[in-house]
Order: sequence, then structure tokens, then C-alpha cells
Amino acid sequence: MQQPAGVILAATDQNLNPFLRVMPAVVVVMAASALCGRLAILLRQPRVLGEMISGILLGPTLFGALFPGAQQAVFAPDVKPVLSVLSTIGLTLFMFLVGVGLDHGSTDGAKDARNAAVLAFSGIVPSLLLGAAIAWPYHDRLSRADVSPVEFALFTGGALSLTAFPMLARILYERRLQNTPLGRLCLLAASVDDAVAWCFLAVLSAVHTGTGAADALRTIGLTVAFVLVLRLGVARLLRVLGSQVARTGRFGLDQMYPIVGTVLLAGLFTDYIGVHAAFGGFIAGLAMPRDPAFREALHSRMMELVCVLLLPIFFAFSGLNTRLDGLADWGMLLPFVLILAAGFVGKYFGCALGMRATGFSWRESWAVGGLMNARGMMILIFINIGLEQGMITQDVFSMLVLMAVLTTAAAVPLYRWALPERLEQAMSPADQEGPSDPKNTESLAVTVAAGRE
Repeated sequence: MQQPAGVILAATDQNLNPFLRVMPAVVVVMAASALCGRLAILLRQPRVLGEMISGILLGPTLFGALFPGAQQAVFAPDVKPVLSVLSTIGLTLFMFLVGVGLDHGSTDGAKDARNAAVLAFSGIVPSLLLGAAIAWPYHDRLSRADVSPVEFALFTGGALSLTAFPMLARILYERRLQNTPLGRLCLLAASVDDAVAWCFLAVLSAVHTGTGAADALRTIGLTVAFVLVLRLGVARLLRVLGSQVARTGRFGLDQMYPIVGTVLLAGLFTDYIGVHAAFGGFIAGLAMPRDPAFREALHSRMMELVCVLLLPIFFAFSGLNTRLDGLADWGMLLPFVLILAAGFVGKYFGCALGMRATGFSWRESWAVGGLMNARGMMILIFINIGLEQGMITQDVFSMLVLMAVLTTAAAVPLYRWALPERLEQAMSPADQEGPSDPKNTESLAVTVAAGRE
């Protein structure tokens, strides 16, 4: 029996309604991200800083305060779950590309690996300890009741210990320093830093989401098994794709289907076992073929879409959860200042001393200390997972967002202060190929990460 036209039209309208509700929010997010990103570049700051700020401005701090009706209409309650899904997909794909971009097999020997480990842990350990020491006495005031003081302190310290590997890669790449001893050491150390931070978060998530010690151990065990399967099993199967791309010079849909499928399945599995999908995407990226041509082709196919469409949604979704007006309370101002100081001091002085210990000059050491303080979007991913899983409160989330913005904004000025342009040019090798030269195969190691921040 044929249905009346009116019934079909009503059903069509009902199916179309979610699309019409979500699309205005996506357009507003993209416009704000593009505008703030361009303004950041004009101010000689990384684009990602402007994108981070755009997400905050779209939240209750500015847009919601000045135009509450419009903000409620654009980001209605039924729109937020859709944005959350898109945000998670974007994070998973981006962390996959970050994993692809880590050149974890190109060190020049044991000395480089040792120096990179010194630099990485000289930034991780002081920040972690200072952050934990600051957070512990504020547990009763700032933490959730179901989060232990140890969990709260370790999560706060872990967030402060992060460095934005993609941002650091972008700065060094734009300044043609990626092949200098300083540049190679910084990139390797930052990759170690982020890998340690994600493993640390995976353990914290497993402990927090488990209903008991047995469940926590089960989650940790499944996470370890997942990493081993991808790195030892799936990685070998995917080498065929890398060989095909290297041999034919073509990267088509036949290669994209298994790659995207691997990423989404990895994110689904880690989310299912209690570890965020972004971690699964990161490990999937590490399992990809390490051939430079393969990595460059993968970057050119995926990075622009992820950055233009999906990641701005993540920034906006983070901004919707950020209320900076609460920090005006004197009771919140002091812990925020202490967290900001702990994050800055631990990274800046710790990394500078680590660089000096490996034989670099004081100017180079202070420059790297400034760069390693740039947390970019990595900390936003970290703390969004913490907020989603109930490890931190809204107030702590807002403090850490503002801390990330301020330390990221200070990174490039501190670098320029320590290494003025004349000294930077003297440090750069005269025969180093430019960023656009496709023959510069060493620089391809950071191309994927450099495309974002």
C-alpha cells in the first residue's frame, strides 16, 4: 500500500532536522577557528593558539555571556552529543597522524637516544612532581569526592608534564632547524615526552574506570596486549602497503580503506576497554609503515580535512566546557597561579638544565626550555579525557585550559628572546634544504606533525 505524500514528507523532514541543527554549529566553529587562527599568525604566534582561543570564546566565557540566546540556539543540548562524536573522531584521526609523524627509528645512535631521554625526562619529572605537590593539598577543595588524592595529584602533574610535539616540530621546521643537532634532539625528546604522557594517561584511566583492582589490571593488561598486537602483528601486515606506495608512487583508495579501518577499530577497542579512543589512534599511527613516501602521502590525504573540519569542533567542544569567569574568585585564583607556576617552572628550567647537561650552550638551552613549555592542543586532549572520565572537575579543567593557553603563548617569544634571528641563522646549516624541497627526506619525519601546529 502506497503511503501518502504528506507522511513521506514529514518523515523526510524529521530525518533532515538533526542535520539542520548541527550544520550551523559546524559553520560557526569553522569560521571562528579560521579567524582566530589568522589573527594568531599576524601576532607571530602558532595558528593552533588562535584555534584554542576560538573554542574558549565560543563557550560560556564570551559568546554565552554576551549572547546567551544565540549561543544556546547554536549549541543546543541536542547538538552537543553530535559535536562530541565528531570531536572524538577528529581526535582519534589526529592522534593517528601524530603517531605516523613520530620518527622513532631514526636516531643517530645510543648517544642521541640517551641525550633525548635526558631532555624528555628533565621536563617530565619536575613538572609531574611540582604539579602533584600543588594539587595534593587542594584535593578536598578542587577534586571530585570519588577521586583519590593520589589520582588527582598524578593527573594534574601528568597534564603539566606534556609538550606539544606537533607544535615544536612546526616551529623547528619553519625555521629550518629540524636537521640541526638542536632540532633533532628536541624532536626526539618531544616524541618521547608525548609517548610517555599517553601511556601514563592510559594507566590512570585504567585505574580510575575500574571498579576494583582486578578490573584495573584487566584494562591495563588488555592495553598492553593491544599495543603488542598492533606493533608486532598489524604493523607487519601493513608493510605491504608501504612497499606498494614506495614502488608505484601511488596512494589511492585501496590503501586508504585498510588504514582508516585500522584507526577506527583501534579507537573503538581502546574506548571499549576503558582507555580513550585517541590513544588507540596514536598506537595505530605508530604501527603504520615508516617509509617516508608513504607517510608524506598519508599526511597530504588526511591532515587538511582533519584540521579544517574535525579539530575545530574539538576546540569548540572544549570551550563549551570551559568557564573562565569562575577563576575570578579569589579562592580559585591562588591554586590557578600555583598550577601555572608549577607547569612553567618545571618545563622551562628542567628542560634548560637538561639541554645544558647534554652539552648545548645556555642560549640554546633556554630556547629549548621555552619551546618545550608549549603544550598546544595535546594538553586539551589529555584534560578532556580526564573531564569525560570524571578524574577532574569543571574548575580544574578551566584552570588547565588557561594554563595551556598562557604557556603556549609564551613559547615562541621565549625562544626568540634566547635565540635572536642572527644567532639562529648562524646555527642553521648553510646547505640545509628548504621545507618545500621534496628531496629533503629527513624532514619528512616531521611533516605529518608539522602540518597541524
